[in-house]
Amino acid sequence: GLIFIAGAISPAMAKLTIDDDQCNVTLNYDVTVEPKKLLISEQGEEMYRVEMGELYVEGNRVKLDSKQSKLLNDYSEELSQQVPEIIDLVNEVVVLATDAVSLALTPIFGDATGSKLDELLAGIQTRVDEAAYQQGDMFYLGATESSIEEAFNEDFEQEMEAMISNSMGSFMMALGAEMMSSEGGTFEEKIEAFSAKMEKVGEDIEYQIADQSEAIEAKAEQVCADFEGLMVLESEVRKSIPELASYELATLDSRYE
Repeated sequence: GLIFIAGAISPAMAKLTIDDDQCNVTLNYDVTVEPKKLLISEQGEEMYRVEMGELYVEGNRVKLDSKQSKLLNDYSEELSQQVPEIIDLVNEVVVLATDAVSLALTPIFGDATGSKLDELLAGIQTRVDEAAYQQGDMFYLGATESSIEEAFNEDFEQEMEAMISNSMGSFMMALGAEMMSSEGGTFEEKIEAFSAKMEKVGEDIEYQIADQSEAIEAKAEQVCADFEGLMVLESEVRKSIPELASYELATLDSRYE
């Protein structure tokens, strides 16, 4: 199971997507969850909110009957439970990915270059934290293209380009030194030995992060399953309340429809 921010480094067409064997979910709106309030927005503009059990669409209160109110409250409660789970999963995936890269490259490039790498990965983590985070009892999931672009903006791209450019020389020198120190007399033999070493590094990393990967996989499967149920409920809400008909929270591609 994966969660990924499509186009994170080059943010065109970026949206938050949960991609798993069971389902593929792409969120269409940003979601803010507070104890007595649920806010669905886009580019900072409120689409609708549920506050103290009342529905407001584009700022206007919508009068509901008892059936509509129950559906809306069930949906709000379910979404409010799932958003923190998704945020938690996003952060776990990012930590796993950065751990894997560090494990892969630090032994090759050494601690000095490894620290540059850590700085690069920390920059990515910081930007992800801007798009999906908890702040006290408020949870924010910036899932839309504009929110992802705001987190991974031109400043971020320039930061990454500068860091990579400054590090490339030491990366290449370390890589060359590692290759030439490999066993074998000819250049081809050294390349083969280096390639074999890289494969071993990859296997070691898979072994070291296997438990984390399995736990995240299980969590992603559960998030997808929960979200499928939520989307059924959301569809009922949008059919029952005409004012919400056009606000589809997510695009869901189920593998088992």
